Amino acid sequence: MRRLRQQLEEIETMSLAPYGLRSAASRGRQYPEPESATRTAFQRDRDRIIHTTAFRRLMYKTQVFVFYEGDHYRTRLTHTIEVAQLGRSLARGLGGNEDLTEAICLAHDLGHAPFGHAGEHSLNALIADHGGFNHNFQSYRIVTELEERYPDFPGLNLTYETREGMLKHETDYDVSEAAEFEPEKRASLEAQIANLADEIAYDAHDLDDGLRANLFTLEDLDELVIWRELCDSADWTPGTHFSSLHRHEIIRELIGRSVTDVMTHTSAELEAAGIDSPEKLQLHPRNIVGYSPAFGDKVRALKSFLYARMYRHYRLVRMQTKAERFIVGLFEAYMKEPDMLPRETWQRLERAPRARVVADYIAGMTDRYALDEWQKLYDPYMRA
Repeated sequence: MRRLRQQLEEIETMSLAPYGLRSAASRGRQYPEPESATRTAFQRDRDRIIHTTAFRRLMYKTQVFVFYEGDHYRTRLTHTIEVAQLGRSLARGLGGNEDLTEAICLAHDLGHAPFGHAGEHSLNALIADHGGFNHNFQSYRIVTELEERYPDFPGLNLTYETREGMLKHETDYDVSEAAEFEPEKRASLEAQIANLADEIAYDAHDLDDGLRANLFTLEDLDELVIWRELCDSADWTPGTHFSSLHRHEIIRELIGRSVTDVMTHTSAELEAAGIDSPEKLQLHPRNIVGYSPAFGDKVRALKSFLYARMYRHYRLVRMQTKAERFIVGLFEAYMKEPDMLPRETWQRLERAPRARVVADYIAGMTDRYALDEWQKLYDPYMRA
């Protein structure tokens, strides 16, 4: 049986919880255009995001480890895919709109600079006099301005709900700036789910990658309550052989417990607050999607551990310091001689400040491309 958009919208109406956002009730797009005959508005948003150049470049952008550190560490792309999977699972379990959640998850890191947060911090300092650089807002600029794929409008012309969800993305490392999207309102259920999916994903895969890279020991982790509980669940006894299978089992258990806790706690919060509409959810005095207090304490202890023992590990600090040098070198070279920029980038100088154009160009680079460009600019034996 063929299902057209109208049938898919009817399925949403019947299956979503009262507080889930319906695509048929979307506030629409910035630029008028006919909707798809076979996809809902949110499904179309998701598909447009997947087909962007920025999305493909995530394959060679740093999550924690630069690509040359190894083939098995997470990249921005694999992280984004993990976030989307977790987001869909949470949305399905809580009665939210899976397609909208997935679209927000897939778009949340499009604006990351090369070399992860080190690249972002460098660009933010370099263009402080021009508004600074924030990867969350850069993601928004990509889908509203920088991607050039349609003749009738800039960007992707995504729905209001997807764009709002992107700008209201909040984690311990991301700050929301959504002045154009009713800032008095909190993020939608779907956007709040995307926030938690992001946190669950990076907590789990950073623990996994940190163990794989030997940045900390099993004995170090024994200080964490959540680690001891996970080891019990994986039937591993400290002091005995620790295999890759044990590691995989522990990471699966961490993800499973996190998802279950969020679903259980959020369901209880929704019921206790009497949330029965998207409007009521967004006007609630606090975010409704989250961990229970007890589990949240354990997760925060894990985050603190990872910050101290992993993100500030001397190997990562060295890598970040080198990355900052690359970013600064590229920025200074292009600022001094903008004619070295590609023609389509150079033409943007007519309508935007040079510093912003240069920052946009560098932010769009993959780690590998940035390193190649740096060598071409500064290595006398490297041909341009």
